[in-house]
Amino acid sequence: MRTSLLLSVVSLMLPALYAQNDWPSYARDPGGQRYSPLKQINATNVSKLVPAWSYQMKKEGQQFRLSQSIPLMVNGVLFLGYPLNHVVALVPETGKLLWEFTGKSEERTNLGSMRSLAYWPGDQQTPPQILFGTPGGEMYSINAKTGKPNPGFGNEGVVNLRTPEIMNGFRNIRYGMNSSPFVYKNLVFTGAHTIDETGSKGPAGDVRAWDLRTGKLVWTFHTVPRPGEMGHETWLGDSWKKISGANVWTFFSVDAERGILYMPLGSVNNDFYGTDRPGANLFSDSIVAVDAETGKLKWYFQATHHDLWDYDMPVPPVLFDVVKDGKKIPAVGAMNKASLLFILNRVTGEPIFGVEERPVPKGDVPGEWYSPTQPFPVKPPPLVRMSFKYPDDIAKITPEHEAACRELLAKVDGGRNRGPYTPYSAQGSLAMPYILGGATWSGGAFDPTLGYYIINTTDSGEMAYIQQQDTDPRGPPESPRLFGRPPGVSPFTSGSLSVKGWPCWQPPWGRLTAINVNTGDIAWQIPFGTMEGVPAGIKTGASSLGGGPMTTAGGLTFIGAALDGMFRAFDSKTGQEVWSVKTAEVAHANPISYMGKDGKQYIAIAAGSTFVTYKLP
Repeated sequence: MRTSLLLSVVSLMLPALYAQNDWPSYARDPGGQRYSPLKQINATNVSKLVPAWSYQMKKEGQQFRLSQSIPLMVNGVLFLGYPLNHVVALVPETGKLLWEFTGKSEERTNLGSMRSLAYWPGDQQTPPQILFGTPGGEMYSINAKTGKPNPGFGNEGVVNLRTPEIMNGFRNIRYGMNSSPFVYKNLVFTGAHTIDETGSKGPAGDVRAWDLRTGKLVWTFHTVPRPGEMGHETWLGDSWKKISGANVWTFFSVDAERGILYMPLGSVNNDFYGTDRPGANLFSDSIVAVDAETGKLKWYFQATHHDLWDYDMPVPPVLFDVVKDGKKIPAVGAMNKASLLFILNRVTGEPIFGVEERPVPKGDVPGEWYSPTQPFPVKPPPLVRMSFKYPDDIAKITPEHEAACRELLAKVDGGRNRGPYTPYSAQGSLAMPYILGGATWSGGAFDPTLGYYIINTTDSGEMAYIQQQDTDPRGPPESPRLFGRPPGVSPFTSGSLSVKGWPCWQPPWGRLTAINVNTGDIAWQIPFGTMEGVPAGIKTGASSLGGGPMTTAGGLTFIGAALDGMFRAFDSKTGQEVWSVKTAEVAHANPISYMGKDGKQYIAIAAGSTFVTYKLP
């Protein structure tokens, strides 16, 4: 009797133990927190971490793109995806190869970076599956135990995402996926990578849900609303027709208890002009909440009206609870490339700390529609520099660098920055941040014990030029770009206001920030990363445009990302650096943590073309 009771208790505990030890989705939990409950590694022993094992990802000549992959660890198997369309199953304690699968695609480009995979535990009819998308517009479902395609899913394990209603007749324009699909119950959700460099017309950025057993389409959400749909009135005239963009090119999150799917949408084409799309342009640059099982709209919040800066919302939504005035509020943190964090009630979409519509500069491009205001959260403040005042904000790292920057800025009338959302112009103007952000796809992490949202950002900017053009030699003839950068106008090659790689504005040039979500205040903020050649003792921070943090119950925040090639651990409460190691290549990915069968907690990350792991000796 006692034995059977003990066995019953143990059997009930096993799923919880596996869940605690595993990392079953890109952010571990469906709410996107990227928090590991493991605490074997903590601030007192993290300095003792040593390499455990590594796995060399294939390099395919010039086509190889450094992996941004976030692996999965489920039921004693580690699954890793990487360019181009490769998936491997590894023994998580040794890196031994269990199986390997390579998807076939006619379009082998470097568009896709295999940012992660999705896992479905299966049901009585279907065994556990690994799902991933390709830059060629395919979604695969393969057996998690064997690596073989699931014959009941789509066409022998493959669903063609390039359907006629999505492609809009533009069969020659590229369309695919560069991040993982997302699983909830028996549905898998797909966003898309639509090509920014085309004209405004092209494949749709619609979000779709598919049946995990069969691969059949269940619902479609039109991210550019059609006549009769909510938000259509923000598209004047026929500008909505066949418009491309407004796509989820990073990751979804879901409130599993309430069945709400959160979709972070990007801008619509073209990124830097909207003369042919007057209006606020919903649902571009918005977080949109829908019923996960039906796709029916619940609420939306647009972070940039009529985007002319490519200020997507690439940061995956993070779900957490806010304790305010003694009440617990279910919340979601949504952020755009400008690194404005909007903390919203995740059931209603209402701002918890307030949002203000503030006046922004108007540009002078003929025929352009400029939004007179843009939304700013009352709390927290912007996490990056959004303006530049000449000459007060010139960097003063060394006298030589300051003098060179003054000379450079004199050529462009001080940069012509007019504050946040300074528009592009034919004469050029300093836009801050520039198209990569700020914050990007790698997003933030959350520590539920502290109530801290932690994220790395880059203070970036570029001289932004735009002028009308009669022809578009690089664009497709069926969807030409009407505006572009004027050749030979910029006094420098890349458009970046920098001298010898150092930006010309005051540092920090990169930051790691913790926001207390219960107050909306910054708990701590430090310069993140190092810049080569900077005099000793000066902490400037540096760019980290790719790769983000993970938090653990051991009180630590792990992050690669910085271009100096360091993989670091910080005390999550104080921001103090407590460990670092040099990786052979920059880790443009997010780390994960899992517990091995050997009783060791592992920290793992894709660093360039090598997947590396660490543990205590």
